[in-house]
Amino acid sequence: MTTSVHPSPIRPPRAAWWRRYETPTLLLAAALYAAWAALLWWHRSLPAWLLFLLGGCLGQLHSSLQHESIHAMRHLPRWLRHAVVWPPINLWLPYPLYHSSHSAHHVNFHLTHPHKDTESVYHAAHAWQGYGPWRRWVYGANQTLAFRMAVGPWLCLAELARGEAARLWAGDASRVRMWLAHAFSVAPLLFCVIQVCGMGPGTYVLCFVYPSMMLGALRSFTEHRWSDTPHARVAIVESNLLFGLLYLYNNLHHVHHRAPTMPWYEIPIHFRRHRAAVLAANGHFYYRGYGEIARRFLFRPVFEPVHPLW
Repeated sequence: MTTSVHPSPIRPPRAAWWRRYETPTLLLAAALYAAWAALLWWHRSLPAWLLFLLGGCLGQLHSSLQHESIHAMRHLPRWLRHAVVWPPINLWLPYPLYHSSHSAHHVNFHLTHPHKDTESVYHAAHAWQGYGPWRRWVYGANQTLAFRMAVGPWLCLAELARGEAARLWAGDASRVRMWLAHAFSVAPLLFCVIQVCGMGPGTYVLCFVYPSMMLGALRSFTEHRWSDTPHARVAIVESNLLFGLLYLYNNLHHVHHRAPTMPWYEIPIHFRRHRAAVLAANGHFYYRGYGEIARRFLFRPVFEPVHPLW
């Protein structure tokens, strides 16, 4: 059964109209899709480096909105909550698969478990013993920020493909329908990218999908670590407004695990009001921004890849 580290904070009995209709999130979604379409339409007018930065930011923001739809937006019907974030801007991950795997991640007593936590980068000791030297080197290097951001996205895609192929090889076709639906969703999006806006598929992958995955790897790099108590397994990264909006304040990750349904725009307010209590609860697992993380772990492992318990 899924449990939170702490119960959600008590809310007033009647929400303001802008919260009742999810106005901040819907306006943000509308702005995101408008900016994405504009960036595609005028992409030839921009230098490659700027297209890379803006495309990656929009892709990451879309991933953050998908995360928001899984946990929050509770005043909207389920079908509308999903429809708002369904367009597969990042191409590679079907929304239903992200929804189910991320929900499993929120079983807090499973956090960091090599097999039960779907977002863990730890490896069980018995599995590690069976890896060859090259695989051990790759997983070890993946504990550094430079490798995780540069190579990690391709490693993630390879792991996804390997897992889905193994599932099919074992005779489990339960996800075939989901992947077909995803393909039918990707097809019109790529038609708009290629035929309407004149952008090559390779350019889209390199300037939208890849930098988006890099930013996602930055956010998740040290979100979780092993500790004897679930409270201290979830980090706080107190970053600036840019990263706060880009990640919809999921960088204040312990607050999110504490109250998963809290809307993104309430998370920083809650953290400021309860800062001392939050940091005490997570054992001061805290970073003062992503600059600190980069200085400490750009080329140095954040932790050993073998889980100390399993």
